[in-house]
Amino acid sequence: MTDTGAGSSLYLGFDDTRARVVLRTGEKFRDDLVQLAARFPTWAQLGPLAISVDLDDLLGRLKLISGWPDHTGVEWEPELAELVRGNLQDAATVKSRLDTTKAVEELGAAEVLASLGGDWIGDLRAFQLRDVAKLLSLHHGANFSVPGAGKTRVALAVYAAQRTAGKVRRLLVVCPKSAYESWQFETGACFRKPLRTDVFERSPDGWAEVLIVNYERLDRSLAALAGWLQEAPSMIILDEAHRMKLGSRGTYGAACMALGPLARRRLILTGTPAPNGAKDLESLLGFVWPGYGHRTVATAVDGGDLAYASSVLRPLFTRTTKQELGLPMVDSKVRYVDMPPLHREIYDSLVGGLSGITSRDDLSSLGRTALRLLMAATSPALLLEAASKHEPLAYQLPPLEIPRNDSMFELLQKLPSYELSPKYQEAAAIVAENAANGRKTLVWTTFVRSLTTLQKLLAKYQPAVVHGGTLDREDQLRRFRNDPNCMVLVSNPATLGEGISLHQVCHDAVYVDRDFMAGRFLQSLDRIHRLGLDPETETRVTVLAVRNSIDITVEERLTQKLEFMGKILDDPSVQQLSDLQEEPSVAGGLDASDVRALLRHMEN
Repeated sequence: MTDTGAGSSLYLGFDDTRARVVLRTGEKFRDDLVQLAARFPTWAQLGPLAISVDLDDLLGRLKLISGWPDHTGVEWEPELAELVRGNLQDAATVKSRLDTTKAVEELGAAEVLASLGGDWIGDLRAFQLRDVAKLLSLHHGANFSVPGAGKTRVALAVYAAQRTAGKVRRLLVVCPKSAYESWQFETGACFRKPLRTDVFERSPDGWAEVLIVNYERLDRSLAALAGWLQEAPSMIILDEAHRMKLGSRGTYGAACMALGPLARRRLILTGTPAPNGAKDLESLLGFVWPGYGHRTVATAVDGGDLAYASSVLRPLFTRTTKQELGLPMVDSKVRYVDMPPLHREIYDSLVGGLSGITSRDDLSSLGRTALRLLMAATSPALLLEAASKHEPLAYQLPPLEIPRNDSMFELLQKLPSYELSPKYQEAAAIVAENAANGRKTLVWTTFVRSLTTLQKLLAKYQPAVVHGGTLDREDQLRRFRNDPNCMVLVSNPATLGEGISLHQVCHDAVYVDRDFMAGRFLQSLDRIHRLGLDPETETRVTVLAVRNSIDITVEERLTQKLEFMGKILDDPSVQQLSDLQEEPSVAGGLDASDVRALLRHMEN
């Protein structure tokens, strides 16, 4: 639109990123546009008759548009108008839920099943029917149920209801590669006639009803995916949505935010929606309800009363807890160990040295420092360059006597000959005790050389090993599940923290180390504690921590993050994990608060 003669005096539409809105007018309303722009903090001049504004800014100040002098001449791009309508409708629904004098109509179980259409054949449990009903009462939605609660099937039921109602005709699923199999299975198992499903590679299948793509491909495939969404009324689902928790500040989040407005319906799925606090939740709900979601979270948590914040946010999402699944609580404990003398001397020296060279304003530099200290708390020898990144430490058993005249560097090089890492010693003792009782153990450690070192130390128990470079991953998992002689699986949460189930064969987990990522910790826990577990099964989790090391800083930060998430979600099982019980021994992802905690540790 270039002038008022085109039939509109103000036109609002997305820019290419769909993170900003362009407002255009004609010469007659030039001064009115200038006055309107001044009331938006994020406005930017595009030309004499055009400005742009952040989407969140526009949606947070919609009333300003109502003050435009030519009411009948305001025209909205269809996708933007649909987004605004959805926000307003859901805001009204949430307000009604918070107002105890008003009742919000949700479908009963029989009505939910009827709404899915005659093609739906998937079984739904009572809690799943409840979650579907709540999600259908909103224009868009969020399912924060724990792993194992059937979020995939619930999401497909929402899609089926929308398809039956004629509101959508195709579905874009964004998920990790590890979730492909689940989506492909469910799209076949839940419908009498399996949905035509395609995994996106280079170009989308124009005939596919369900298109599956991973987060890594989004950024370089935006144009193709946007075109596919716009070809027919569509729904978009973000599975394991915590992967875009950085929102528009991250590559995944920016891509998701660009695609979201093109879908008639948006739905996010994750069991860990706020691994680092309120900012993560703002980003997730900001995708579902741009402007409104972000603002609602920020306002709810601003006063610091998390019980109040939970009551305000609860109408925006559905969550099935582990108690509702009938799962017993996890027996979670922490075992503190002490560094042997040489280990302690080297660690303290490293802390002093790194404190002097680490830039406090450089987050990547601090992140590398945190990783070095996490390695050093397990064994400083992990810091030394090896022949390959997979080379295990060469421990001398029994250890040699420490020479008195060697330099610190020489001692570091030969450390495995003089001292066994107390964490490895403790992990080996736990595995041995479990194996003697016929219990398999899942051992988590962050670093690949730590992982291969444990593989060597635990050779007696024929360990299965899975990390990013493992080529026979399925064979390793199959051996752990089926071979009675394979009593231990060693892996890292970055590789195996999502997408697999081990609860049928394993009920013990040991964390040799943990980083600052609370979401990754929770996701990895759920590998052995999920739906299908016998209620009488005892699930035991042991966290190993070195006294007076970065491990204590990590524990404090994870405690704070888990407490926040548990209170926001009103879920005691998450809060319980923030309060690990201490028991006697027998043998990274940094946010601003993490940085402050790390610096305090380095200054002590």
